[in-house]
Amino acid sequence: MTFPLPPSSRHINTLTDHLFRREAGKMVAVLTKIFGAEHLAMAEDVVQDTLLQAMQVWSDKGIPDNPSAWLYRVARNRAIDIIRRNRHAIQFDFSDPERILLTSSYSFTATMEHFWQEEPVRDDMLRMMFACCHPGISEENQLCIILKTLCGFSTAEIAKAFLTSEDTISKRLYRTREFFREKRLRLAIPSVPEMKQRTDAVLNAIYLLFNEGYNSTHATALIRRDMLEEAMLLCKLLTEHTHTQVPETFALMALMCFHASRTDSRLSAEGEIILLQDQDRGKWDRQLVATGNDYMNRAASGHTISQYHVEAAIAYEHCAAENYTQTNWERILAYYDLLCEMAPSPVTEVNRAVAIMQLHGATAALTALERITAQKKLSSFYLYNSLLGELHARLRNIPLAKKYFGIAMTQTQSATEQRILGSKISALD
Repeated sequence: MTFPLPPSSRHINTLTDHLFRREAGKMVAVLTKIFGAEHLAMAEDVVQDTLLQAMQVWSDKGIPDNPSAWLYRVARNRAIDIIRRNRHAIQFDFSDPERILLTSSYSFTATMEHFWQEEPVRDDMLRMMFACCHPGISEENQLCIILKTLCGFSTAEIAKAFLTSEDTISKRLYRTREFFREKRLRLAIPSVPEMKQRTDAVLNAIYLLFNEGYNSTHATALIRRDMLEEAMLLCKLLTEHTHTQVPETFALMALMCFHASRTDSRLSAEGEIILLQDQDRGKWDRQLVATGNDYMNRAASGHTISQYHVEAAIAYEHCAAENYTQTNWERILAYYDLLCEMAPSPVTEVNRAVAIMQLHGATAALTALERITAQKKLSSFYLYNSLLGELHARLRNIPLAKKYFGIAMTQTQSATEQRILGSKISALD
């Protein structure tokens, strides 16, 4: 069934954008298995063409009853056409056991159909994640290719996540695709000795994806639920696979549940930011908090304590407090002290300074910020300048407070964040 009248172009764009986040990674994974990892760019092109065709056809004829199945069918048919037209020119390598059936005209169509079933698609997603984390690919490039191919990130969004330029990210993606092409990687579950390293990189990419959804770099939407859902779906996939059921996976899942539980309270009906101290905790999803607790209990198995464990513990403290004044800032600061030892980073130091501000006041927090060594890198980070503005405002250093709030306004693309910074400047007057 389709809509009786063609939907608006705005609705089409919204739907296809959502489907891109949800289905693009699955389609890329299946197509990469079909074509071979050396033809990753070809797989990405087929996905892009499929989405463009969807926007054109659905605008004219209406949206199909099962949009995802429509996308899969178009991508599958396009793959069949490419192989049949270019089998000898491109010389696809169908020698591995799963793809060898593509060499026979009798089994070709049935094999292609099987590749797009739910269980094979799920397995291919896992294999693709691990292929992206091959030890021959640098950690930065591993994260970039996962975010791009499996999570649907734009180059600009990846650049923001890494605090670097779009040109740098484009070069990283190109080098990784070239590595896939030259090494002719096969999609496979890693051996036991390789599993830990590959899993760590996959978890890091999922974490970045969740952060982008939780506090988006998108100009008009602070919270992108599609990214939150995609990150949690990818992590859930790892929690269900025997080889990746490790404490770090469960801890990251717990962390995301705790943060996602507060989503409905973070924005007003008009889309304005509601600060943590002003949020209606009755809107917090207690079922998600309970689910997070279950994952945290599973994360306690073994002897591993990762940064995800510590960050999940911090997030839990906020969820456990009945109101803002009862937040256990002493415990939170202790967790941040531990996190700075385990996984030191300028951003963690900034968050630690917030806890110091709550416990010991603005002067102590300002001293903590001044001790951070990566000042040059932090100076381009809007949350750092926003916190400097807040600290100077509390100390009644009005000119400096306005200066840092103003700098922060220029460093975020989010109109929502710009408005709340502007309101803080106005309040100083």
